[in-house]
Amino acid sequence: MFEQTFKNIDDILHKDAGCGSELDYVEQTSWVLFLKYLDDLEKDKATVAELTGKTYNPIIRTEFKWDVWAAPKLDNGKIDHNALTGDDLKEFVDHKLFPYLKKFKTDAVSADTIEYKIGEIFSELKNRLQSGYALRDVINLIDELRFRTHAEKHEMSHLYESKIQNMGNAGRNGGEYYTPRPLIKTIVKVVAPTIGDKIYDGAVGSAGFLCEAFEYLTHGRGNLDGRPHLSTKDYETLQKHTFYGKEKKSLAYIIGTMNMILHGVEAPNIVHTNTLAENLADIQEKDRYDIVLANPPFGGKERAEVQQNFPIKTGETAFLFLQHFIKILKAGGKAGVVIKNTFLSNTDNASVSLRKQLLESCNLHTVLDLPGGTFTGAGVKTVVLFFEKGAPTRKVWYYQLNLDRNLGKTNSLNEADLAEFVELQKTFAPSDNSWSVDVQTLHATSPNANSQQYDLSAKNPNKKEETALRTPSAILAEMKTLDAESAAILEKLMATVLSSS
Repeated sequence: MFEQTFKNIDDILHKDAGCGSELDYVEQTSWVLFLKYLDDLEKDKATVAELTGKTYNPIIRTEFKWDVWAAPKLDNGKIDHNALTGDDLKEFVDHKLFPYLKKFKTDAVSADTIEYKIGEIFSELKNRLQSGYALRDVINLIDELRFRTHAEKHEMSHLYESKIQNMGNAGRNGGEYYTPRPLIKTIVKVVAPTIGDKIYDGAVGSAGFLCEAFEYLTHGRGNLDGRPHLSTKDYETLQKHTFYGKEKKSLAYIIGTMNMILHGVEAPNIVHTNTLAENLADIQEKDRYDIVLANPPFGGKERAEVQQNFPIKTGETAFLFLQHFIKILKAGGKAGVVIKNTFLSNTDNASVSLRKQLLESCNLHTVLDLPGGTFTGAGVKTVVLFFEKGAPTRKVWYYQLNLDRNLGKTNSLNEADLAEFVELQKTFAPSDNSWSVDVQTLHATSPNANSQQYDLSAKNPNKKEETALRTPSAILAEMKTLDAESAAILEKLMATVLSSS
């Protein structure tokens, strides 16, 4: 039911002049979906309050409730044909509903409440649908959805994930919003957070890492019936004191917040800010986290004033994020971070200095080398760095994911592909695809200086060496020989022509 509804909504949005891409479809679906979800959440809370003899104070004022403005019902359960539509509906949404919801941000008691999140979401969003009739059609479809049972919420969260994936595949920097879910699951399994850990993603995007960590802590802990066996205190800890994120871009911030809410975290601790604008020297112990899970944007460039916040100056966004993650981890904290594979071997000063810092301040125990095509449309190869802060690296265990197929949109990465890695990583076992390297052997000396390069390149000693590429001098020598042979043949042809004439 949910899947077909989403397809029908996309068809409507595709025809509206205000929505031009998959990113717009997700954004516009999100705010309507959120208000319907909020209505069901309020009904659930009112029911619980009634059963326990308590009074429930609604979040949303009566005239702005879903059943009043969006879907007033007749006795037969159908939407009243007199419900707002066309220009009247658009006027109400743009000039009454959105301003009302936006005001929640300033009226909220604190930032960790759902009221504050409502205000933040509607401060960042606007209704892009130009036709009030198209908006009416979207509302009618979303009104048919239900978010009352665990199964319904679970299905909806997964479908929302699929929409984010489609958005990522649609281009326009969509890759910033979506990390393949099987890879996220694997990273979370290896880092293995526990309840009580503070988990952080400073480049939160669509909040895939935080959502998966929430799933892992609630449903992936060996529960016999698939339901969480959490105490009330554990549940409150997960809701309020576990998941933290920061996001620079407005749309990603909205989608990340929505994604976490649909997964069951009512008031996500996600802040709309530029993480890299924070000076590393200002980070104190109270600001640190137990777990970092992230796929920071790579290939971007930061301005000179932002670079001043970091001891290692570089314009490469991912390298600034890695410095931030190392600094913001607590002693003993664990991290799983995706980064370009060129980080392992680049010889520029910033790359060498950053590898040195990582190896000396953290135990980089695992490097997962991923094949090309893991990130649809990204066009770069990536690795995952797993490290713990507080002790220097002594030995690095590498795993090279070698698949018998090319990855792409129609043939994406799956959990089975990574099963061997997860199993072998537990004991850092050697195999055809895995090997360990003593950190001392990584300190190759530069041919031009006496400085150490801290080369972390993933060179599988178990892989058969491919035929080495010829040196430039050998290629030039062959070209010279071929030129001489061509000249000799030309001379013979000329002589033959002259003799015959």
